[in-house]
Amino acid sequence: MSANGHAHSGAAHGHDAHGAHGEDHGHGSFKSYMTGFILSVILTAIPFWLVMTNALGNNQLTAIVIMAFAVVQIVVHMIYFLHMTGKVEGGWSMLALIFTVIVVVIALSGSLWVMYHLNANMMPSHDMRIAP
Repeated sequence: MSANGHAHSGAAHGHDAHGAHGEDHGHGSFKSYMTGFILSVILTAIPFWLVMTNALGNNQLTAIVIMAFAVVQIVVHMIYFLHMTGKVEGGWSMLALIFTVIVVVIALSGSLWVMYHLNANMMPSHDMRIAP
């Protein structure tokens, strides 16, 4: 009797149950990947258009809007390509999400800081005069 109970619990936690779980949510389906791909293309094309046409007319506003699009694109990638939800793997997905948010905040703020200071410090001064 214990062998049957053990075999049943092993099958419930085995690959068959996990495979059925993946099929119920459509993880890895062609439709899921195409939806993620199309959203990613749109979320890349709009900021590109904003920068190339200077549609907003303000560099700081454009940078903020591009950052917002970047955050949305990260969420799209996490949902459609990494298949991260709140229910997967007993909370490890939430821990991975928190870690991702921290790394993204550090990377984005660091990138903006470096670009700002490179722009401010590397541009030639208007007071410089060439000696005749």
